[in-house]
Amino acid sequence: MNNMKDIVLKYVIDEYLDDPDEELTYDSPLISGGIVDSFSMVSLKRFLEATYKISLPDDRATPEAFDTVNSIVTLVEEFISKKS
Repeated sequence: MNNMKDIVLKYVIDEYLDDPDEELTYDSPLISGGIVDSFSMVSLKRFLEATYKISLPDDRATPEAFDTVNSIVTLVEEFISKKS
């Protein structure tokens, strides 16, 4: 199974990067770097909720929480563990 970081990174690259050769890492700034905007954040949130069968409260889906793949995965893992 693909690891969550790779799944999220692939989604961001496929959905939001204009230049597929641009390098992104797990720590690349997505929102503060201008890759993900507020509209994209909503679709990313829906993708995460559908993929991992969780519900992310709007007050937790902040620009800070969505700024890197690492921070996104930390948030998602928290809600996966609450679901168990």
